[in-house]
Amino acid sequence: MVDVSIIIVSFNTKELTVECVRSVFRTVKKSSFEIIVVDNASEDNSVGELKRLKTKNLKLKIIENSGNFGFSKANNIGIKESQGRYVLFLNSDTLVYENTIDGMINFMDENSRAGASTCFVRLPDGKLDDASHRGFPTPWRAFSHFSGLARILRLKPFTGYNLSHLSLNKTHKIDALAGAFMLVRRVAGDDVGWWDEDYFWYGEDLDFCYRLKKNGWEIYFVPEFEILHYKGASGGLKKQSKHLTVATSEIKKIAHEARFNAMKIFYSKHYKKRYPSIVHDLVLSGIKLKKLVSRIKL
Repeated sequence: MVDVSIIIVSFNTKELTVECVRSVFRTVKKSSFEIIVVDNASEDNSVGELKRLKTKNLKLKIIENSGNFGFSKANNIGIKESQGRYVLFLNSDTLVYENTIDGMINFMDENSRAGASTCFVRLPDGKLDDASHRGFPTPWRAFSHFSGLARILRLKPFTGYNLSHLSLNKTHKIDALAGAFMLVRRVAGDDVGWWDEDYFWYGEDLDFCYRLKKNGWEIYFVPEFEILHYKGASGGLKKQSKHLTVATSEIKKIAHEARFNAMKIFYSKHYKKRYPSIVHDLVLSGIKLKKLVSRIKL
């Protein structure tokens, strides 16, 4: 058994995927590892480029899916081929920095109740990718975030969506992290059944973390270590990666639809029974409105 299996889901991010893989080989010095790239039927010759890289690196495995199976299913396919005592889910549009993976594994070894952890996921503009430092989106937290109350008041009762009241300079527990860099203890992943395939694109990492915490596992943010995340290169919806994405208008529509479907799935699975019907109606109306506004920007 190796220390960590690094699973990278690839979809039309050829150059970024290759650079991501190379950054892992460059920076992991102390831990034994394997890299498993699961390609969701990319049309940009990603697999061809990866096969050229594989001839020099036997630790690299490539799985070619027959279609775009989405993020959750592709990760579950990779897990079946993995051997690590930890599994690191790493986005294809990331670059790993020196000591990050080795350091994060050491952190997990020292914290036996940590089911998952993440590092400081830094965007190209230098800021934290706030999806990697999340609170669970209760109706109140979501309202405070999307209405702007959290930005105006900056007090704990209003900042639960992104936990922005917590220091980004210290290691601490969080509710949820992002699949861009998600280091999971294998026994914890087995405990919750890994990824929920009802989610196609977006939301699946939040759901994963919710189930981990429900089962008593802890989730940590460890800012001592970092990666760079270009963010959204496959889906083409994020401004940070507009200059890098090759996503067609059709792919952008699919990603957009999946994003808001994920919100409805998460709410229905985890919150619907906890709140009265009027809250349920308000939440769905809010998601619908947010979707309509967001569609204008496509």
